[in-house]
Amino acid sequence: MSLVTLSIIIFGLWNITLSVLVFRMVSHYNRLTEGVSTHTLKESLEKILDAYVKNKKDIAGLSQSLTRLESEGDTHLQRIGIVRFNPFSDTGGSQSFTMALLDKGDNGVVMTSLYARTGNRWYIKYIKAGAGHDVELSKEEKAAIKNAK
Repeated sequence: MSLVTLSIIIFGLWNITLSVLVFRMVSHYNRLTEGVSTHTLKESLEKILDAYVKNKKDIAGLSQSLTRLESEGDTHLQRIGIVRFNPFSDTGGSQSFTMALLDKGDNGVVMTSLYARTGNRWYIKYIKAGAGHDVELSKEEKAAIKNAK
C-alpha cells in the first residue's frame, strides 16, 4: 500500500468522522429550534433556561407540599384493629367487638360495642401513645390496639 493510498484512507476516515459530528450538531440545533420560526438560537436557549428556572421553582414548591402532606399524614388514621368477643355467658355469637383506630404515633380511639339481650352499649376511650388516656383498658381493647400495630 502506497503512502498516497494510506493518506487518502486516513483523510476519508477523518472526513466521515467530521461529517458524523456535524450531522449530530445540526440535528441537535434543529431539535433546539423545533417549532421556532424567526427566533435566533439565543432566544431559544433563553426560553429553555426560563422553563428550567420555572420548573426548578415548581419542583421546590412540590417538595414543600410533599413534606407538609407527609407530616400531616402522620396524624391521620392509619391502623385499624378489631377484636370480636362474647362478654356475657347468656348471649352467643361473639357479637360484641372492640375496634382500635390509631395514627402513626399510636394515638386515636378505641370503640367498644357490648351486645346484650337487653340492648347494645357503646363505649369510646381515647388512646395516647398506645395506652389508655386517663382510663384503664380491658384485655380486648389492648388486643385490638395490638392488632392495629
